[in-house]
Amino acid sequence: MDQKINEIFKKENITIVDNKLAKKSMIGTSLGNAVEWFDFGIYSYLAVTIGKVFFPEIDPSVQLIYTFATFAVAFLIRPIGGLFFGMLGDRFGRKKVLTITLTMMALATLSIGLIPSYATIGVAAQILLLVARLIQGFSTGGEYAGAMTFIAESTPDKKRGFMASGLEVGTLLGYIAGSGIVTLLSFLLGSDAMVEWGWRIPFFIAAPLGFIGLYFRTNLEETPAFKAIEKIEDREEDISLKEMVVQHWKHFLICIGIVIFYNTMSYMVLTYMPAYLSEILGFGETKGLLLILIVMVVITPIVLAMGYWSDRIGRNPIIKGALIATIVLSIPVFIMVRTGNSYASFLGMLILGCLLAAFQGTLPATLPSLFFTKVRYRSLAITYNVSTSLFGGTTPLIVAWLVSVTKNRMVPAYYLIAVCVLGIVIVGFFVKETARRSLRGSSPVVENSSEIKELLNKPNEAFWWIQEMNREVEDQGDYTSMGSKKKRVENLH
Repeated sequence: MDQKINEIFKKENITIVDNKLAKKSMIGTSLGNAVEWFDFGIYSYLAVTIGKVFFPEIDPSVQLIYTFATFAVAFLIRPIGGLFFGMLGDRFGRKKVLTITLTMMALATLSIGLIPSYATIGVAAQILLLVARLIQGFSTGGEYAGAMTFIAESTPDKKRGFMASGLEVGTLLGYIAGSGIVTLLSFLLGSDAMVEWGWRIPFFIAAPLGFIGLYFRTNLEETPAFKAIEKIEDREEDISLKEMVVQHWKHFLICIGIVIFYNTMSYMVLTYMPAYLSEILGFGETKGLLLILIVMVVITPIVLAMGYWSDRIGRNPIIKGALIATIVLSIPVFIMVRTGNSYASFLGMLILGCLLAAFQGTLPATLPSLFFTKVRYRSLAITYNVSTSLFGGTTPLIVAWLVSVTKNRMVPAYYLIAVCVLGIVIVGFFVKETARRSLRGSSPVVENSSEIKELLNKPNEAFWWIQEMNREVEDQGDYTSMGSKKKRVENLH
């Protein structure tokens, strides 16, 4: 390692994070994420009902496509929200931005429940629904990337996988709460009452849940990584979007590729499958929702287990194994699901859910590690949301359209196989293993002082990313905008 780096790497550069504080950060962020995804998820679980309320003039056979089109439109604005909130998060802190995104989502979701039906105000109802969905999408653009960044920067390196997997547990809890409420209301009220007024109830619940999530968010502390860089960085000299893309384009493309298969699987299982079971396979609405609800409950502890093991055997082996299994099992799984037999369909859905759990337990720790601290929030928010907008959020719409056009109920299986083949290439050749290592651009983070001595004896391992950064600087040959190697290393601490 360069002599200058040895001078910089001292005991004071290593951050000690109290385990209780790390757990508080995980729980507070995950609960806020649960509220966010409760708000976002109930729309998908009410897709069939919303189609009848807001698009009654459209042929019932394509009502679902229009509903998912409104669902997908919200994803178009997510990259803008990601850029906006990402810039704020990198400049003013992660915590402040996460409180704003949660508040916006709760208010937008509540407003959907207040919109009159198409029968009452006509096309204006559809326009108001679209506006509310756009606000949801804008806030979500800054929420999930910010939450991943917050947890990754607030936890010890050796436990980042397990702690970050708690974020996806929050996502599942949000979906479970949304699915459970919709399922219960559908059972108690029946389809006619749900269309008339019952569908509004889940949206009204969003407001009090939002205040609960906001309470936990406001009581969190800013991340140690951001605090460290805030002390040193010249806040007047901020990297531009163009410079950020030029300097980190490789990691941008890698992140986009990962998110393609990650979100395709996620939205396929959690968003599209309830409608697939009820509309395509003829399951009752309550039955289809109940199957998905049980699957989500079962896989929640599996997500934590995957995060735990990713800290021990590495994240890449788990991700690769899940990708290969998805490629091999997608067709058999959808054959099981389409039999119409409740037990076979449930088993098929459970297999898909377990594969999704492998991604959920590992990728929330993998994605933040792709970017340096100074640009982490922005870079992750932009790449995650661009990829989600183009590929993840459009999954229900594209698959529903393909099934309608081809009349082939196996289309979802083929779609999953295609994106997972892409995933194997990306993870196999371009993703560096970062389990138990510091984040790019951040000092090592430990639980107690006994770990410091070991790190001081292995500076190359502790600051593994410095050599990579130096190579990038040399490749670009631009020391004017990027600064000297020593200055960049100092600034990144």
